[in-house]
Amino acid sequence: MAALLRYLPFIVALVLLVAAVVDIVRIEPSRVRALPKPLWAVIAIGLIFIGPILWFALGREPLEPRQAGRLRQPPAAPDDDPEFLRRIAREKEQEQRIRDLEKRLSELDGDADGETPKNPR
Repeated sequence: MAALLRYLPFIVALVLLVAAVVDIVRIEPSRVRALPKPLWAVIAIGLIFIGPILWFALGREPLEPRQAGRLRQPPAAPDDDPEFLRRIAREKEQEQRIRDLEKRLSELDGDADGETPKNPR
């Protein structure tokens, strides 16, 4: 047990180093902040314990920024939600299309003038 505690800082440093180098190699260049990827690799390898910590704290951007502990902040009101507004506009358009079709159908059947239909069934 005492031997494990003696080597624990080296094991932690090695795990941090490997994780940082793998992350530097695999990350997209657009998500790297401040310095180019090769320089971050040199820093992570050169500064054994501090370099990987600097990489994870300062060198990479998170996947999606979190806002107040949530992934996506809901809109304050329904009319602030663009999806809601699109759905309302689509429904209004469909209703207008139905009204137009009903009007055309009634004109074709002769119901608009009070006439009897042309094709009685």
